[in-house]
Amino acid sequence: MIKKIKLLPVILFVFVLITSCGSDDDGGGTAAVAPTPEPNTAPTAVGALTYPSSDLLCIDSTIEFTWSAATDVDGDTINYRLTIALDRNQTNIVEQITTTATSRTVTLQNGTAYYWNVVAFDSEDEATASQTFAFYTEGDGVSNHAPFAASLNAPALDAVFSAGTTTLDWSGSDVDASDTLTYDLYFGDTTDPAQVQLDVAASTFDVTTVAATTYYWRIDTKDNNGVKSIGQVWSFSTN
Repeated sequence: MIKKIKLLPVILFVFVLITSCGSDDDGGGTAAVAPTPEPNTAPTAVGALTYPSSDLLCIDSTIEFTWSAATDVDGDTINYRLTIALDRNQTNIVEQITTTATSRTVTLQNGTAYYWNVVAFDSEDEATASQTFAFYTEGDGVSNHAPFAASLNAPALDAVFSAGTTTLDWSGSDVDASDTLTYDLYFGDTTDPAQVQLDVAASTFDVTTVAATTYYWRIDTKDNNGVKSIGQVWSFSTN
């Protein structure tokens, strides 16, 4: 007589084994993939530095600094950092204030040249700086004011150019509109560039450069009364 084999328990055992091996902690489904967050965008620069305007002579040393609002495409809250310094590159800072407003009143010393700008930044510290304006606070009995430090036009700071002839371009200004300005030029391949030209009347100067070199330059501004303002050191490179 042929024996009948009972297969049902064996089939059930194999089925349970297969399903248990094929399962995982999340029930065998595909793990959800988190969406990639949208990159944060820095706010725009402030629309304008309203007051004090560029190269202004301020009669009162208590000054309300005002600027127009920046915008942020992400809708983030915008904060502003007002910086007032004694030099154009703002290393010698006399006031630095953070606010959500677009104005701030500050009392400064009389008879002093100042440089100010505003940085707009969001909650993730993405930031955009405004341009820098110079102004002067009137001193008692002052008949002549020092010129402002020169501002950079070209080459852009840390720009890279082909070797050859490069035109250095800057701007000078003075609250004494009748003063005549001249410039002393320092240029070279060290961070303390050598003096190469005195009493430059124009505000451009051509220099010759070689490849694969970083150059540094500085402009000191003088008025016709012999008062001088020392400029900051700028740099650019050749490829």
